[in-house]
Amino acid sequence: MRIASAPLQDKDPASAGNTASTSGGLAALHEAHGRSLALAHLVAAGLDDLPLPGSGQTLARWRALAAVAALDLSLIKLFEGHTDALAILAELGGPPAPAGSRWGTWCAEPPDARLAFRPEGNGQEIRIDGTKAWCSGAASVTHAVVSGWNEAGEPCLAAVAMAQEGVNVTDQGWQAVGMAASHSVDVRFADARGVQLGAPGDYTRRPGFWHGGAGIAACWYGGALGIANTARELSRSAKDPHRLAHLGAIDVAMGSAAAVLREAATIIDAQPGANAQALALRARLVVEAAADQVMRHAGRALGAGPLCRNERFARAMADLPVYLRQSHAERDLAALGQGVTEAPPGAWLL
Repeated sequence: MRIASAPLQDKDPASAGNTASTSGGLAALHEAHGRSLALAHLVAAGLDDLPLPGSGQTLARWRALAAVAALDLSLIKLFEGHTDALAILAELGGPPAPAGSRWGTWCAEPPDARLAFRPEGNGQEIRIDGTKAWCSGAASVTHAVVSGWNEAGEPCLAAVAMAQEGVNVTDQGWQAVGMAASHSVDVRFADARGVQLGAPGDYTRRPGFWHGGAGIAACWYGGALGIANTARELSRSAKDPHRLAHLGAIDVAMGSAAAVLREAATIIDAQPGANAQALALRARLVVEAAADQVMRHAGRALGAGPLCRNERFARAMADLPVYLRQSHAERDLAALGQGVTEAPPGAWLL
């Protein structure tokens, strides 16, 4: 039995071709840039030209995200935010992204860091004030999609260019060792110019909101894949039955997560306008549990050596627990459970 060496394998020729192109381009970029590989390199190489969620190639999109995540979890945090912003612009009829632009998607809403939007004129132009927290890659992106609140207290989205006087990228808001390279800091807006995207409430109302939420699970899967592959490569000559048992447990975790993601992608493509909340929550929670198992078994299989001497493995083992906390844990389980109580009889039948 072999643990899957490539993320989310399937037999669709178009999907396989897209993933091979992404993986090949990514490998070449990594060979050229090594640890300094950045979002700008991926954008310049055109690797951000992904199928939109629900367009019939959702699995291809997720496989590309997983491939980047398996390489570098801080990099996928930026790449996923960039590609999510491009999808939001397309779904809400926003302005076209300038060639070569790099985007963030900053829509966390902690109570102590909220943006105020006020109209400017009769069009979609607005002015933005306040502090936005958890702004991944703020110092390296050129534009961002940000959430905020209009004067009527309604949730809204806006596109904003970073190169203007009213935008100040701080060095505050991030103390974690894990995911440190994502540079997720606070950004202050003072009378900054922006363009409102869609109507109030469109961000969470559009089907793509939950499609994107499920896409985060593909990133977590990729992070677990990188760790699993290292455990396998370092255990090829292993004879210890306990170490092999840990590899077997990793295979079970990865196989179950991959199956759920494949099914979710298929359903999203078949019903792109349907509410995918339960589908996305289930995928996220399954992958989160699988990633926890992969980290536990990889650490026990390999011992302290790779954690201390293998830089890439050690970084992934520090990064992935932080990234997984983008999950809402028991709150998501409760939301999924509420849907279970309302499901028809036979919902769990094969």
